[in-house]
Formats: sequence, structure tokens, C-alpha cells
Amino acid sequence: MEGGIIEVIKAWMEGEITIFIKVWLAAYICLSYCYVTGKIVPKGIPRLFSIVPVVCLFLQLPLNIHSMHLGGMTSFFLAWLANFKLLMFAFNIGPLSDPSLSLPLFLAIACLPIKIQQNPPPNTQNQQHPSPKISLFSYAVKGFLLALFLRVYDFSERIHPKLLLFIYCFHIYFCLELILAVVAAMARALLGLELEPQFNEPLLSTSLQDFWGRRWNVMVNRILRPTVYDPILWVSTRVMGRKWAPLPAILGTFMVSAVMHEMVFYQLCRLRPTWMVTWFFLLHGTCLVGEIAVKKAVAGRWLLPPAVSGPLTCVLVVGTGYWLFFPQLLRCGADVKAIKEYAIVGTFLKDVLHGLRFSCSNVTRMTYT
Repeated sequence: MEGGIIEVIKAWMEGEITIFIKVWLAAYICLSYCYVTGKIVPKGIPRLFSIVPVVCLFLQLPLNIHSMHLGGMTSFFLAWLANFKLLMFAFNIGPLSDPSLSLPLFLAIACLPIKIQQNPPPNTQNQQHPSPKISLFSYAVKGFLLALFLRVYDFSERIHPKLLLFIYCFHIYFCLELILAVVAAMARALLGLELEPQFNEPLLSTSLQDFWGRRWNVMVNRILRPTVYDPILWVSTRVMGRKWAPLPAILGTFMVSAVMHEMVFYQLCRLRPTWMVTWFFLLHGTCLVGEIAVKKAVAGRWLLPPAVSGPLTCVLVVGTGYWLFFPQLLRCGADVKAIKEYAIVGTFLKDVLHGLRFSCSNVTRMTYT
């Protein structure tokens, strides 16, 4: 019976991994076409028309993958990041517009949250958006907690659903950060590149502006700024003046982020959207606009101390996520599917280790014989 289960597990993993490889091979072929297109097609509308079919295909490719982890990563990297970078590339802006990029670098930068390693002097580093420091100790702690969560799920029937949902909030955060850290290590080892840090200790946020602008999903923030925020800011500055122009730009950025999250959720769950995720981002965009408006009105004369504003920010983010965001994942059984995938991988690794141990024992026996 156990052998049959292992065979089923192997078949499932092989099937998903095979599809995953085919999807990414197709993506690399399309990006190679875009690389050549950038050399021969002028920027602007002509290049945009030549790239639009690739953008449409990247919206479709993640639907071929049913694994929560492989599918979620593919949806985020291709349907979101790569598409936005390609749209910028059509007008010769963004990270892909550097004419000196080789094809391997173009492929890597296009489909991953990557920046080319640079070592600027300390005095010339961008002080407005400092890169988050990578802490191995922090990763170790989060990895330990994630492993602890997986053990806790064995007793999920005895845990209150609300407490379980609270654990899922941190599970998703830890899982995202660790997956991207692993990809970062591979990129540095293979290509000499460094991934843009995706998170900068969001639990230490002191305001919504700090959370969304500097600590959470840093790469997405840097992608949305030139593609959504800056164009709306340019228009609103001419309509309502420089002081209040950022407010509609912030709302527009959160709206686009909401649409992209709805897309990722659909590609993961394959269910008709309830638009609760959209309401989550619109609520946070509105709250952030209110926060910035108050800061501009008081002009620094009265601000909450970080010891107060920090916990209030965490309560607001976790509370609204608990209410609007995470239930949309649970309604399609994403938690159950993810836990099953962990179990499948664990069983597969145990089988591999057992096979290696058996092979080593046979080699040792033959040596002494």
C-alpha cells in the first residue's frame, strides 16, 4: 500500500514538474523573441504591438500548473513582474532597456525580481529607498517557525479556525520570503546577480506608508512606481497641484495592485472572484491616503510615537487581511493543497534518502566482500 502511494506521489510530482519546465521553456523562448525585437523594432507603439502577444501568453501560461507553490511563483514572476517589465521595455524604459544586456541577463531580469549587482560607494547609495539588509539569522528563525507551523497543522482539527487563520498570515509571509531568498542565492551563484529583496521586516513597520512603501513587496513597489504611480502623479500634478497630487496616484496604484492580485488568486484557485481582495487594497489605499493627508496637514507638529503607531499598523494590516484577504485563499482550499504538497515533498525526500541509504549499504557490503 505504501509503495503504491509513493508511486502516485512520484507520478504527480513528475507531471507537475514536467509542466513547470515546459511553461518556463516557453517563457524563455518568448523572452528571447522580445530580446531580438528590442534590437530591430523601434521603441513605442511598433514595439508594443510586437510584444502584446507575449504579454497575453504570459497571462495564460500559469493556468497550466496546478501546484500551489509552482503555480503561485509562476503567476507572480511571469503574469505580473515579467509583463510589467515588458510593457516598460516597449517604450525603452525600465530594467530591460539597457542595450548592453546580454541575452541571459535579459531573460533573468525579465522574469525574476532581479537587479544587476552593483557596489556603489556608501555616499552615493540611494538614501530614499535603501536596500534591505539580508540577515541569515532572520531567515533561520523564519525557517524554523515555518517548520513549526507545518507540525502544528497535524493538529489543525483541535485548533480554533480563527487561530489557524492567524497562523496562515505568518505562514504565507515566511514562505514567500524564504522562497525568494532561495532564488536569490541561486541567482548569485549562477549569474552573479542579486535579487531585489522582496521584504524588509514588515513586522517593524511604523505606519502604513512605511509598510507599503518600504517594507512589504519591495520589488512590486518599484515596478508599480514607474508604470502606474508616476504617470498618474504627472497628470494629477497639473490638475490639483504638487502638494496633493500623490493622493490620486496612490489610489490608482492600489487599484492596479488589486487587479493583479485578483488575477493571481484566480490563477491559483480557478474560481470566480468575489472582489474582496480588491476591497482589501482599496481600503488600504484609502487609509494610506488619509494618513498622508493628516501628515501633510499637521506638518510634523504631532505624530504618534513608533511604539504606538507600529502595533496599530500591524493590527490594521493583520485584521483587514484576516477579514478580506486570506479567506479568499481558504475558500478554494489553498491551505489544504499547500499542506498536501509539503507532505508529498517530504514523502518523496524520505524515499530518496531511503534509496540512497540502501545503495550506500550495498556498496559497502560489496567492498568488504
